[in-house]
Amino acid sequence: MIIGIFTDTFYPEINGVATSCLNLYQQLRKMGHTVHVYAPKCKGWEEFQSDTLHYLESAQFILLRDRNVAFPGMGTIRQALDMHFDVVHTNSEFVMGFLGTYVARHTGCVRVHTYHTVWEDYTYYVTHGHGDNTAKSLAKRYSEWWCDRFDRVIVPTAKTENLLRQYGVEAPIDIIPSGMDLGRFSPERHSAEEKAATRAECGIPEGKRVLLNIGRLAKEKNIEKILRVFPELHEHCPDVQLVIIGEGPLRAELQGQALALGMADSVSIVGSKPWEEIDRYYAIGDVFVSASHSETQGLTYFEGMACGLPVLCRADPCLDGVVENGFNGWQWKDEAEFASALNTIISDPALRGQLRQNALATAARYSAEHFAQQVLDAYQQAIALKQYEPEHRSILSWV
Repeated sequence: MIIGIFTDTFYPEINGVATSCLNLYQQLRKMGHTVHVYAPKCKGWEEFQSDTLHYLESAQFILLRDRNVAFPGMGTIRQALDMHFDVVHTNSEFVMGFLGTYVARHTGCVRVHTYHTVWEDYTYYVTHGHGDNTAKSLAKRYSEWWCDRFDRVIVPTAKTENLLRQYGVEAPIDIIPSGMDLGRFSPERHSAEEKAATRAECGIPEGKRVLLNIGRLAKEKNIEKILRVFPELHEHCPDVQLVIIGEGPLRAELQGQALALGMADSVSIVGSKPWEEIDRYYAIGDVFVSASHSETQGLTYFEGMACGLPVLCRADPCLDGVVENGFNGWQWKDEAEFASALNTIISDPALRGQLRQNALATAARYSAEHFAQQVLDAYQQAIALKQYEPEHRSILSWV
């Protein structure tokens, strides 16, 4: 099968969409398929450009300055049209998504789309709080219009499927959670010496337990709420360090908040790290913490569990059946519940050990191989249906 993946973000960028697309690209190729990726150029792209990884000219996106927008040229468009794709798989509702749908429409191949992002949660980047309800309504209508252009739509959770159905989407929807490399995200991967070096790099004093957060430093990730709760926890458990891995528009503000709370020495905001090294930062954690209020799956939670970290996160329907209270972590509803659960985990080593084992068992269900096979099944179903429809119409014309 010849597959084209079109995405507005790809490796070496670090985010859930880029990671999902990379895992899919790698696994489908291992299964013997020809896979081409089309994505904007980003920092470090030169090292990875190849015959199957096509990085397009791009410029910084004015609304999200840590993201780039591609400008497909006629040469790229002609090259993609000549690929004779069996499937075009878009992972964006914007520039690269439009390029993918253009190619699919002009070649007649199957169109599959993965809906990664709930855009109504991001309208404040445009409105800055003015007319936000109108913007959210437009985001919903746009998502409905976009998804109904495809033969199949893939979503990572039932929460997202329900949301799209509420929008009015009628296209077939497959629930396929993104997977991960379980050989790489593993508690056995890094030695004690490697962990000690990483702790020193992050400025973690010897003997301190680590609350870990990995992700974009932006409003939707709600990291300021973790910082608000942290002084109370630190008062009861002074041997705890909050380590935040990531970059984004709120980095300076979060550093200022930690300083104002008197927690600067116990909060390490260490910036972005290369994706190929990110597993060694999970390896130094004791608990993965998050207050994000905009997740369709929360891939970092799964990576954390694969490394043996209990997950303590804001309650979200996308995590139902994944993060289970008292089993592999806790989903909290307010700051008091967050602080209480965190204190329970940190102060009870036996409980933490049991949560760790259960987290590993949960993560084992989400391998990259299983993810790719499910996506391939969705492709094959879409191809079969597309082949059936003309035959069905032809038969009906004789009736």
